[in-house]
Amino acid sequence: MAAAPPADLIDDVTAEILLRLPPDEPEHLFRAALVCKPWLRVLCDPAFRRRYRAFHGAPPLLGLLHRLQVLQGDPELGLVPATAAPLSPCPYYRRPLDCRHGRVLLHADNSDWHFVVWDPVTGGQQRVPEPKGIPWLIYTGAVLCAAAGCSHLDCHGGPFRIVFVATHDYTSTVMASVYSSESGAWSALASLDGGCEVYAQHIRDAVANIPYPYTPYVQPMRCTLIGDEIYCIIRWRNAIVKYNWASNCLSMINPPSHNAFDIALMVMEDSTLGFACTEGPCLYIWSRKVNSEGAAEWLRCKAIELETIIPVPNSWDQSFVAGYAEGVDVIFISSDVGLFTIELNSGKVRKLAEPGEYFSVLPYMSFYNPGNNTPLC
Repeated sequence: MAAAPPADLIDDVTAEILLRLPPDEPEHLFRAALVCKPWLRVLCDPAFRRRYRAFHGAPPLLGLLHRLQVLQGDPELGLVPATAAPLSPCPYYRRPLDCRHGRVLLHADNSDWHFVVWDPVTGGQQRVPEPKGIPWLIYTGAVLCAAAGCSHLDCHGGPFRIVFVATHDYTSTVMASVYSSESGAWSALASLDGGCEVYAQHIRDAVANIPYPYTPYVQPMRCTLIGDEIYCIIRWRNAIVKYNWASNCLSMINPPSHNAFDIALMVMEDSTLGFACTEGPCLYIWSRKVNSEGAAEWLRCKAIELETIIPVPNSWDQSFVAGYAEGVDVIFISSDVGLFTIELNSGKVRKLAEPGEYFSVLPYMSFYNPGNNTPLC
């Protein structure tokens, strides 16, 4: 009678099989964990979880929040699940601002305005005061991992930063500051005003073309992160504000299109800034290239006829860009039929939600551990 194979060999073979379970369907991992104790032991092994993360690359979309336009108020707060992963209940706070690096940034006004950094996987929450000296009117923000050497494939816990960019309540100044959880303090305020020629020209153009008082408010849309720089959009003609939080400096970039109303900034495969917009029935993708002399130009790199891939019940139905998910090259498109994702590389289309008001989608992306509600790290 042949001897049974060693337990270590069985675990190795089991790990190779479980390694290939898709991360965007965490219920497969949960079912595997219930098969027997040896399988549960493999799934909860930190070494396996590191291999699983590296094998699959970018974390999957587990859920999403969203923001509305300024005059629409705030949406009903809740993390809409994209999988069967049992995430922690969404804390009751007024306004979601960002989802990034395993965290969600919320803006709260229970008794005083402050931020809350929430981890939907572990349920952890951390309160952060607002920066002083910014009497904000309209604003946006971002939360990002600050751990040295982190790949950001599956961030949970550890140090973080909050970037806050806002339009001053009664001037035409855009202001920004960055918070460090390690120092527990906000940086000095950076400002963008008439001293920046590109910004000053933007104001002059607005005043000349709009028959009402113009305030260059920061659009309440999700920011885009590239290296040490955060990018966001200003109302009217899609002007782009760049905030380098490492040098605490604000500057401005002209967009490739002034006519699109529904846009999203994105990160291209070569880590350059991208610009997605809909004009008529088409989705256009632009990339900002900088040559060896430092001169920048926008190049259109993709055009997609949305009517060929998304149902259009009425001829007057307009589909528009509602967001972008980093690492997986996914664009969110909202229409009268529902909220869809388009994978730019494969062209795969998926319906995520029924029709609704989706001005700016905030995708929550993370791996999930079926063992004990802790991250795969």
